Amino acid sequence: MEEGVDYYFNEQGLMVFTAAYHLTRGYCCKNKCKHCPWNFGKTDNQQSSKSSINRTNSKWSNYKKK
Repeated sequence: MEEGVDYYFNEQGLMVFTAAYHLTRGYCCKNKCKHCPWNFGKTDNQQSSKSSINRTNSKWSNYKKK
């Protein structure tokens, strides 16, 4: 994995996977990821906007850059 291509760290220091990473992985993890290319858990209105999604159920939600 390459920072800036597959993931980045947001303002809170949390790791966020990019759509490119998800597409390379090849399947949806169903964690409502911010950049999910499969739009899992998004309504029709959210699919057309860049709204933030709460990822508190994700195993990565507490991962912080050291």
